[in-house]
Amino acid sequence: MHKGFFLWFVICSLKIYVINELRGIKVVDRSNREMVIDLMQSIVETVTYGDRHDPLIFEYFMEYQVMAEFVRVLRISKNSRIEATLLQYLSIMIQNIDSEHAIYYCFSNDYINNIITHPYKFDGGDLAPYYISFLRAVSSKINRDTLCLLVKVDGDNVISFPLYSEALKFARHGEKMIQTAVRALSLNVYNVSDHTVFQFLTSPPVSNYFSDLVQSLKEQCISLDTIVHANNETSPQGRIKDIQLDTDKVVDDLYYLKDIICVGEWRLSRCVMENLLKLLVLPALLPLLLFEEKSDSSFSAVTSLYIVSRILQVVGGRSLINFIAGIILYPYLASSKEDAAQVNNCDGTSDSDSFSRYISKLEAIVYADFESEGTENINGENSLGGLVGYKSCDSPSVSCIDYKKCTKRNGILGYVFSDNPALSLSSLYLLLILAESKDCDGFLSGMIRSIVLPHEKIVNVLLKVLANPLHTVLTYQQTGWFLEKWLGFQGMKLGNDCSMLFNTSYEQSRVQLQKELDGPWFDYIPDTLRNEWESCKKDLEEPMNQKDPLFALELHIGQQKDNSCATTSSVSWQRMVDAVKDFVLHLQLKALIWKQDRPDKLVLDVETLSTSESWKTRSSDHSSANFGAEVALGSAFSCRIAFSNAGIRDIYAIPVSKGKTGKLLLMEKHPFRTQKGVVIAIAPLPGLSPKIDKEHPTWLHLQIREFDPRFDSSKTKSHHSKRSNHVTDGKWTLGFPNAEACKAAQLMILEETSRQRSFVERQIALMLRDNALVD
Repeated sequence: MHKGFFLWFVICSLKIYVINELRGIKVVDRSNREMVIDLMQSIVETVTYGDRHDPLIFEYFMEYQVMAEFVRVLRISKNSRIEATLLQYLSIMIQNIDSEHAIYYCFSNDYINNIITHPYKFDGGDLAPYYISFLRAVSSKINRDTLCLLVKVDGDNVISFPLYSEALKFARHGEKMIQTAVRALSLNVYNVSDHTVFQFLTSPPVSNYFSDLVQSLKEQCISLDTIVHANNETSPQGRIKDIQLDTDKVVDDLYYLKDIICVGEWRLSRCVMENLLKLLVLPALLPLLLFEEKSDSSFSAVTSLYIVSRILQVVGGRSLINFIAGIILYPYLASSKEDAAQVNNCDGTSDSDSFSRYISKLEAIVYADFESEGTENINGENSLGGLVGYKSCDSPSVSCIDYKKCTKRNGILGYVFSDNPALSLSSLYLLLILAESKDCDGFLSGMIRSIVLPHEKIVNVLLKVLANPLHTVLTYQQTGWFLEKWLGFQGMKLGNDCSMLFNTSYEQSRVQLQKELDGPWFDYIPDTLRNEWESCKKDLEEPMNQKDPLFALELHIGQQKDNSCATTSSVSWQRMVDAVKDFVLHLQLKALIWKQDRPDKLVLDVETLSTSESWKTRSSDHSSANFGAEVALGSAFSCRIAFSNAGIRDIYAIPVSKGKTGKLLLMEKHPFRTQKGVVIAIAPLPGLSPKIDKEHPTWLHLQIREFDPRFDSSKTKSHHSKRSNHVTDGKWTLGFPNAEACKAAQLMILEETSRQRSFVERQIALMLRDNALVD
């Protein structure tokens, strides 16, 4: 015990000396900056130690007003650049103190507020990150009891909250780390605030933060729309990367708004929702109504559909879902109400509510929902059904809805039946979200199900997209997902017209794949089929709540011609991959339509070649030969070739194939073994396309595949053509002693290529049959 007391006495004596040294400093400049930093570090370490191990040490430092000394040091600093270090040490100290007693001391006497409101100079320096880290550290220690120490009040009203107000000045800072810290700080504040603080936070001018936040989000969406419709030299793939970056920012902001709403304080939620509805949701919804004023909207229809779908996915909530459903269905609600009035010989009162008044009523329902503090349902006049003159119901049909009239009035169905797949699919996705939401009002949900979901025309629209040969494979894949969901959702069977459409589409995909057997990448078809089978099955079975509505923007961009430079072999590669994707999609949809199980993995018909095939009749070392290997010359033909860095050389060439692998070997005669050759170059047989020069019949031109799909960032599983490899295709010209020898070499290459192709054809023959998978 005496030893412990002695240690405590020594520590306190040393720290009293440190504090006295700090008190003796009248001004901090460059000459004493390092000494002051050392003193502050020593004090912070001792305070932290005392808080955790010996309360007496901490109380001793409270008596010496350590926090007051830090504030004084900050005020007497002159061009010493000590602010960042001081803020860093304070952040460390606050983060590491745990006792309520220590936190109360640090937050009392306006120490923290004085440090926060000090006139720092943030221009051009690195002070901002230290300042925000300090504010965040403070926010992490506040609770409902200590919050009162950081606000200034006048009677029962909060009139100042420096921690919050100063942090918001950095809300739109250029550094992502600072933005994230400000948002974390604000959520810390919201989660511990009381009635008086919330009144301050949700009243002007402080509440302008929420409108600024949503306005910033709207500006991001406008920028996104600009990229989507840009008509510049950027390739479609480059623009898709740009919109992926922009949509990530949009989603981050939406999740932040969701976090604020989830705090559960009705004034805070209403403040956020009010700005979200007026500044973003309504501007995004108006183009979907096809009103005349849609031209004044900030967004195009496809971007609006993306924004609204994303808001529903991320923010969600009963009030928001019903507001959006009520706006989207307004043309059909008004149409149905008008028809009902005519049938009942009403006096025309159905037109008494203008659209703006209708929106105001919807908003009132939304805000009443927040003020109801989490009640499960809104009934009576405040229900969506009551708003338009109907009773809310759970029935899947609404008898008063005239489908034909709804179609004529356009609205969201005008996009569903659009010739633009991006608009058609994205509008269907929005309706699916609403129809499947448990929070959607029974009347509105029933209306969506009655006028859209069960109708065979929707399936017809999807099948027409699938059967259009001008669309991209991404469009086919997304259409396939909707067919999968639609047929499964309704348990529908295809009628005669729809069956004919699908059969036409399926046959087109099969013919296109068969054409690729004559292309330069036929040897990769079996492996691509296996890869794409698993990928396609996973994509088709993707749950709706996990699907990213970004597909709408990608479809819009993907419909435009790609003017990027790409080599012949890379273009051919992507064409082959797209043909496989399309065929696999149709094959799996066919299994769905015929109620067949789809295997998880695709098993191809692998056959063993007969002994009569060429690779058996030749030396067995040819098929596995690599660069530098010694192989028998055998039936190789002699010729000459000119290399750019080695001049003209006498060589031997031989085409060989084994199974799906085929290659052309170029060899030089072995210097000591006359019947052997050394491989100096290898080229794949597919894509060689041997052609005899018209003016020089002894020259044989070969096209060499330089593009290697292993280095293509899209490979075979990607939805997009990311032609990352722009290596120019190679060309070889072989010279022969006479035209007959040249012709014989050409025939030998074509025959060996044909044998290789025959093997691949036998591998996929079962897949190309009309009853593939059914057997």
